[in-house]
Amino acid sequence: MNAGRSRASHGFTLIELLAALLVLSLLALMAYRGLGVVMASRDRIQAESAQWRHLASFFTRFERDVQLAAPRGVRGPSAGSPAWLGRPDAVQAPLLEFTRFAGAGDADAPYRVGYGINGARQIEWWVWPVLDRTADTLPTRYAVLDGVKRFRLQYLGPAHGWSGAWPAAPGAPALPLAVRLEMTLDSGETVVRVFAVNP
Repeated sequence: MNAGRSRASHGFTLIELLAALLVLSLLALMAYRGLGVVMASRDRIQAESAQWRHLASFFTRFERDVQLAAPRGVRGPSAGSPAWLGRPDAVQAPLLEFTRFAGAGDADAPYRVGYGINGARQIEWWVWPVLDRTADTLPTRYAVLDGVKRFRLQYLGPAHGWSGAWPAAPGAPALPLAVRLEMTLDSGETVVRVFAVNP
């Protein structure tokens, strides 16, 4: 009886302590890995949220511009440009260039804007300082959206058919009815939006 009491008063054996330490270290390892997964998920969600916020901001700008499109061409030193000029294969020029009103309450004259994609996979917004140009008139270019692999525009004509260029044919109206925007992002998603032109 005394031997049993003396054995119980000594505490845990070395094997029991090692087993407890092993269980605690496994729990700590699982908690650390779980925390790593949660942090990676949070970072990914924040990056995707920022990407979609930038997309929404770009679509708002693009929609505002096309809704204020003006049927006024550009006069230049040699030849003018139509009110709406869509070039599907433009390299040193924007894919889309058009005249737009300054805004609903503004007294400013219309001006010329454009959209294109550069070699850094950015969509650029082009703005000309004056509507009617000289040979020295150059646009200012602003990168408005990053991470775009492909940027494609189509235009809806009066016969309700889509065309990759505008004017689609001689005698076409100054402005298309709508513009269809398709872009492929670096992340692999393809986004398509359709905007009414000057409704």
